[in-house]
Amino acid sequence: MSTFSIAIHGGAGTLVKGMMTPEKEIAYKTALQTAINAGYKVLEEGGTALDAVEQAVICLENSPLFNAGKGSVFTAEGMHEMDASIMDGKTKSAGAVSLISGIKNPISLARDVMEKTEHVFLAGEGAMRFAKQLNYKLEDASYFYDEFRYQQWLDIKDSNHFQLDHSVKKDSKFGTVGAVACDQFGNIAAATSTGGMTNKKFGRVGDSPMVGAGTYANNVTCAVSCTGSGEFFIRGVVAYDVSCLMEYKSLSLQEACEEVILNRVKEIGGDGGLVAVDANRNIALVFNTEGMYRACKNSEGKEEIAIYR
Repeated sequence: MSTFSIAIHGGAGTLVKGMMTPEKEIAYKTALQTAINAGYKVLEEGGTALDAVEQAVICLENSPLFNAGKGSVFTAEGMHEMDASIMDGKTKSAGAVSLISGIKNPISLARDVMEKTEHVFLAGEGAMRFAKQLNYKLEDASYFYDEFRYQQWLDIKDSNHFQLDHSVKKDSKFGTVGAVACDQFGNIAAATSTGGMTNKKFGRVGDSPMVGAGTYANNVTCAVSCTGSGEFFIRGVVAYDVSCLMEYKSLSLQEACEEVILNRVKEIGGDGGLVAVDANRNIALVFNTEGMYRACKNSEGKEEIAIYR
C-alpha cells in the first residue's frame, strides 16, 4: 500500500488551556476526530486527495462548533455569508465561492465551480443562481442559528466593530476550517471554508476563498489551508508564499511554513496559522497564536489531535 496523509484545522487564536470547559474541549476534539477520520477513510480506500479534503471540510461545516457552514457567524445585517475554496494540486484547477447564503456545504459548491464551469470564482447572487441551477437545497435561516453566535453578534451589533472569533479571550467558537491531503498516488489538494467575521459589513471577503491567499495546492510543492486575520493573509499571499519558498528557495515544507507564519505574516501584524502537506506526505501544522484547532493522520501511524500550543 502506498502512503498517504491528511491534516485539518478549525481555526487559530486565543486558545489557552483552562479557559475552555472540559466538556467543550472534548466536544471540539471529538469533532476534529470525526473530520480527520472521514478524510482518512477516503484516502485509505484509494480515493483522491480532492475527495478527502472535501469530505473532511464537510464534516467541519456540519458542526456548529466551527465558523463555517452550520456554525457561521452573523453579519451586520443578522445574516450569514459564507466563503469557500478548493484546489487540486495535480491539475492546479480551483473553485471558489463567496458571499453565499443558505448553502449547507459551501465547499461542495466551490468544487462544482471548479468542475462544472470554466470559471474559478463565483460570488453573491451569481453564485446563488449557479447553486439553484444545480438544484442545491437552500437551508432555512434557522439551520444556521446558534445561540452563542447570536449573542456574540448582539454584543457588537449597531457598532462599527467587527470581530474575528479567534481574537476574543473567552470560551469561544473559533474560525475558518480547512483540510489538506496527499493521496496514495502522490497527488495533493487543499480546501478551506468560513463564515467570515461577526458583524462584517459591505460584503467583506477574507482570504479563505482566495486561491493563493487562503488556499493553494501544487503537486510540485505543497497544499496549504490557512486560518486567521484574513486581511493580512491576503496582503501576504500566504498560501502561495509557502509554495514559492519551497519552489524557488528549496525550503522544506516545515521551514517554508514557519518562515511565512512566524516571520512574514507577523511582521505585517497578522495572526493565525495553517496546515500543509507536500507530495512526500510530510505534514506541517504552524501557527503564531496561543492555539489552533488541528488534527493530522497518516498511513504510517502518526495521529495527532490538539488545540493548544
